[in-house]
Amino acid sequence: MLFRAAAPVCRRETAMGNRMYISHLLTDEEMREVCARTGAGVESIEFSIAENLDRLPETIKSYDQRLSFIGAEGLILHGPFLDLVPSTWDRLVEDATRIRFGQCCEAAKALGASKVVFHTGFIPNANFVMGWAERQADFFRRFLEKHDSVEIVMENMYDPYAAPLADVVKLVDHPGFRLCLDFGHAHCFGLEPVPIWARTLLPYLSHVHVHDNHGSHDDHDHRDEHLSLGAGNVDLETVIRTIKEAPEATVTFENNSASDVLASWAFLKENGI
Repeated sequence: MLFRAAAPVCRRETAMGNRMYISHLLTDEEMREVCARTGAGVESIEFSIAENLDRLPETIKSYDQRLSFIGAEGLILHGPFLDLVPSTWDRLVEDATRIRFGQCCEAAKALGASKVVFHTGFIPNANFVMGWAERQADFFRRFLEKHDSVEIVMENMYDPYAAPLADVVKLVDHPGFRLCLDFGHAHCFGLEPVPIWARTLLPYLSHVHVHDNHGSHDDHDHRDEHLSLGAGNVDLETVIRTIKEAPEATVTFENNSASDVLASWAFLKENGI
């Protein structure tokens, strides 16, 4: 059963007007300062946490107050992902995934968010690529029958290849279901070069996560470092080209410090974005 807010608290009707967002990995005070300096919106991680979803009405109310303090226009929610697998064969795991995803969509509707980001839930060495897209698409087709008031974008995390994500979008065939390309994840965890990820997913992109890392090391240490752009070795030429070729796609800076966010912001601006 979904928890529902008593009444919408939306004051963010201009959310779709923003293109740039900042992940709420910083303190509220830092978010307030950085958003004021850049004019960016907020991508919240508040509703990716199970404990917050367990007390959803209170979380919506308190987060709305925090957003008012931050003062940013435009909101995207990052959905829950730990232990959730849309393509699961287990009915109980599917139920948990559907309920948690649904709670996040309820929060998005109440707060006036323009998009919700969900990870694919692909688990390397556990999920088979063959048949994965069909199961994933079946889950989201059924999910969208009840939750179509906000755009859903599916993000790569541990996914090895780009093509299955594109296949899911084509199979779901819904205008409110698109993709989020996380360049850092593709570089760090993917088994294909970043340019292949970008070329394959470009026609289906509605959102992009930008951050940097040093990719796969010889000792197989895959580190999702969330560095500022230019501090790692992600193919930034591809990042720039992709963002320019997808002018309708929103962009979120996923960095762990205000200084890294501002450095990434400056990098994109210097490159004509």
